[in-house]
Amino acid sequence: MGLEIGFKHCDPAGIVFYPRYAEMVNDTVEHWFKHGLGVDFDCLHRVRRIAIPTVKLDFEFKAPSRLGEALISTLIVVATGRSSVALEVDFAGQDKRPRLRAEVTFVFVDMESMKSLEIPSDLKRSIEGYRSAAESCGPD
Repeated sequence: MGLEIGFKHCDPAGIVFYPRYAEMVNDTVEHWFKHGLGVDFDCLHRVRRIAIPTVKLDFEFKAPSRLGEALISTLIVVATGRSSVALEVDFAGQDKRPRLRAEVTFVFVDMESMKSLEIPSDLKRSIEGYRSAAESCGPD
């Protein structure tokens, strides 16, 4: 997913203010649900009554990103559990230089009981299919 660094993302020095990366990671995950898994957050939350709160978020900053730059985010499914999904989200500049690596884990939660629930089978199939496709793209 492409993202242009705007004024809203930056601190007075003109580089991305670190909490904004949390929003960018969430934007990437939301984009993946809609375009990769075929279910948008509106359907997931309002119709299916499923939330996916983040339970782990770890950042490794590689290089600063500056106002006006374009970043590309990539998402890799690292692991799936009964109710959780672990992802790696990487951001790089158009020069391919890494800017940020994020590890994020979220849990599927029933919005009424606020208890974890097993990943719905349709989503589990989509997530595992995405993982299989991503794993098969490496060199032989």
